[in-house]
Amino acid sequence: MQSKYLIVGSSHAAIEAVAAIRMIDTDGTLTLLTRDAHLPYSPTVLPYVVSGRSQPDNVGLRDAAYFRENAITFVPGAEITSVDPARSIVRLVPGETWQYERLLIATGAAPSLPPLKGLSDVPFHVLRSMDDAVGLKQAMAKAKSALVLGAGLIGMHAAENMAKAGIKVTVVELQPHALSTYFEPNASAIIERAFTTHGVRMLMGRTLASVVRVGEGVAAKLDDDTVVDADLLLVCTGVKPNIAFLNGSGIETAAGVLVDDRMRTNVANVWAAGDVAQARGFWGDKVVNGILPNAVEQGRIAGADMADDAGVQPFPGAVPLNTYSFFGQQAISVGRSGGEGNEVTETGSDTSYRHIVLEDGRLVGISTINDFVDAGIMWQLILRRTDLSAVKQAFVANPQLTGRQLMSQHWR
Repeated sequence: MQSKYLIVGSSHAAIEAVAAIRMIDTDGTLTLLTRDAHLPYSPTVLPYVVSGRSQPDNVGLRDAAYFRENAITFVPGAEITSVDPARSIVRLVPGETWQYERLLIATGAAPSLPPLKGLSDVPFHVLRSMDDAVGLKQAMAKAKSALVLGAGLIGMHAAENMAKAGIKVTVVELQPHALSTYFEPNASAIIERAFTTHGVRMLMGRTLASVVRVGEGVAAKLDDDTVVDADLLLVCTGVKPNIAFLNGSGIETAAGVLVDDRMRTNVANVWAAGDVAQARGFWGDKVVNGILPNAVEQGRIAGADMADDAGVQPFPGAVPLNTYSFFGQQAISVGRSGGEGNEVTETGSDTSYRHIVLEDGRLVGISTINDFVDAGIMWQLILRRTDLSAVKQAFVANPQLTGRQLMSQHWR
């Protein structure tokens, strides 16, 4: 089988690439392959599937009619095993091949499991796919206690859902505070208190030494020999890009697939975008930045470049952006959290928090708890390198209002 445009993956980067291609080329054969058995969906909806607020059949990014109307061949259950750029071929399980003219790798990321003694011998869950979410929801219905390993966004979302379901939850995190990638210790303390108030046991700066199976559950031994028994174990210790199938292909990888500012790899006619791509960071080195806005932008650029769009704009560089709701409260993190030589302003109370980082009069990072700012505007202030020197005091006092004023005055 063959296709002019072959896209491997089906989440945000892939879908944006499809749309960008069809804006320019309405006739070229276009195929989307995915190992998933479902129509495209966003990983961000998985916590809502676990909680029951959303149903698996109602969260698709695109439906079957979209693919028909846009002459796109959608192939679910297609697991890629290798890429042969010299022959422009992708191989799938159990040996099927696809010939391409232009290939986009948008295979996303997979859970990264820790080197924990006994883990392979006990029942445990991860949360990265729709099937994972459905399986976890079913397990929660039978569990009275749960152990969540990892206090990142996925682990904290899951812990909240479990606590609301009446499950006794323990969270164990290696770092000294929760969500340490996004928030400073004072901000994390507010989040941790909210979880503790709702009955979640938060064990920060701790590790598991081993786990053993006990019936249908586990017994986990901590670094101080304390034992935590749980009916359900959820492992949320990070993700890593799906790149193993590229071994021997000649496509350069490091933490992810290395790309330039048009999402091109080192191999002709091969692009990469989304959680699998390692692209230029806004402040320098190439990074894997697994956030939704990043995947959308990279997918759009890759698709436009694949279709020879003369107006394609280069990738501006990855800027972290996350919004996080917990027990009716709101946390936002955009950009960097600090850095030597930067001007840092931190204010807050037991229930709210604001942390602003400026460099040479320009915003490089902001995080808040229960102190709403428009994350998209803050993101644009960073990307546009907006000089805030003239309004610095006003911005520090009220970043939301000042940011909106700047947007209305200067952005077109």
